[in-house]
Amino acid sequence: MQLTIEQALQQAIAAHNDGKLNEAENIYRAILQSQPNHPDANHNLGLIAVSVNQVEAAIPLFKTALDINPNIEQFWLSYVEALVRAERLKDAKHAIKKAKKKGFDAKKLETLLSQSQRGSESGAEVHFNLGNTLLGLGKLSEAEASYGQAIALKPDIAEAHNNLGITLKELGRLSEAEARYKQAIALKPEFADAHYNLGITLRELGRLSEAEASYNQAIALKPDHAEAHYNLGNTLLGLGKVQGAEASYNQAIALKPDYAEAYRHVTVITKLDSHDVRFLKMLELHRDKS
Repeated sequence: MQLTIEQALQQAIAAHNDGKLNEAENIYRAILQSQPNHPDANHNLGLIAVSVNQVEAAIPLFKTALDINPNIEQFWLSYVEALVRAERLKDAKHAIKKAKKKGFDAKKLETLLSQSQRGSESGAEVHFNLGNTLLGLGKLSEAEASYGQAIALKPDIAEAHNNLGITLKELGRLSEAEARYKQAIALKPEFADAHYNLGITLRELGRLSEAEASYNQAIALKPDHAEAHYNLGNTLLGLGKVQGAEASYNQAIALKPDYAEAYRHVTVITKLDSHDVRFLKMLELHRDKS
């Protein structure tokens, strides 16, 4: 026997309350296929989206629920909270004014606004610190999830994007790591470590000229970054720029006298014969033309 919309809704709510989110989501979506503007189905599907940190996806669902039935206080509370979590504070304040015009007591919504702002800040920090701990323990998938939570709560944490990039690189997802480093740099252009980490990833992607530029930017921002000088040396050597590589290795040694790998590479360079140097230069010319 086919369920009515109301019966299906009650079934979805029961699954939702039992924590069976996939089942509940499927039923809510089935209801919306039949009645796209069903207020409760939209609202409850929005709640599921928020629970898995898809706040932006939840906002239009809450908005639809409100447009159809603006007389439910919980719809306003859910909508305002989602706007705050998405850092759309201007929209949240506008929604509170509209709720007040509808006759609701705006104090509860305004309290939610201030509490959510503080909670968003502290929550993001908790997830970021947890991500750092998990990364240090080598629990990469868990670290990725924690950094993602931190960014969902506060998208402008440059350090979270950078550390998520480190995690993704360790997981072998280099293109995604590159995007995160670039986002960290967009948020914080003077972030030397993000430039350095981007250089490492670009080098692994085989884009040596771009890696060289990233290392140079990291060094310009942080001249005593011994690892940046060393990895710049590796990149320059790969580009056939032997003299530049040697200078970078020596600078790394000057900053870190016990830098064994830098010493080893300097020794290798001094043993290169003219044929080796010509071969490296040929590689450089070939890359420049490609």
